[in-house]
Amino acid sequence: MYGPERQQEILRLAREAGRVDVLSLAERFQVTAETVRRDLTALDRAGLIRRVHGGAIPSGRLDFEPDLTEREATAADEKDRIAAAALLRIPDGAGIILDAGSTVARLAARIPVDHALTVVTHALPVAARLADHTGIDLHLVGGRVRHRTRAAVDAWALRAYAEVRADVLFLATNGFTPDTGLTTPDLAEGAVKRAAIAAARRVVLLADSAKAGQEHFARFGTFADVDLLITDTGLDPAHKAAIEAAGTEVELV
Repeated sequence: MYGPERQQEILRLAREAGRVDVLSLAERFQVTAETVRRDLTALDRAGLIRRVHGGAIPSGRLDFEPDLTEREATAADEKDRIAAAALLRIPDGAGIILDAGSTVARLAARIPVDHALTVVTHALPVAARLADHTGIDLHLVGGRVRHRTRAAVDAWALRAYAEVRADVLFLATNGFTPDTGLTTPDLAEGAVKRAAIAAARRVVLLADSAKAGQEHFARFGTFADVDLLITDTGLDPAHKAAIEAAGTEVELV
């Protein structure tokens, strides 16, 4: 297959699936990863796709949002390590907020059944994992539930977080950059994240390194809002240095 033919097929796949990744494309076309990266660069320069970490999305798809099943399966090992490190950051007897996100849900699954905590969450998957924990005083924030993330949003959720003052928020994001900060595809979900940030004394961001460099439609915070980022060792050293320069501690696991 000639280069232009391969690029046309890559564009078709990106538009159909909403995202393509370098390694899968290299295997599909039986070419090197570097060849795929050159194809993606050519398509990006033509304005047909937008490069993101590890792959590309169709041009104009800043609102692209994978569903819950896909997010659970992506970077699973990295998310497990991040969740294990985050567990050590939960103070005994604290009041915490658990945001909606696949890595935060992994953290919830690791909390011992008899652990004494007060937990506030607007994420149905998180609440489901903690509902039987006898040591946890669980508060479920209500609102309109977004089917894609199973998270409550809109006015009810915002009012609830306005009444909370938690010790620690464990926050999720779809993308982060040192300059733009924290972004997510949905404005309503971003508003709830912003309210949760305001409701906590300390903010711990749980995000795998594949989200570094990604930007989405709704900006809900900057690294000035984040006390600690727990991520994996794949984070670019330049990103790490810039985030630390903003005053955020970075823990690589």
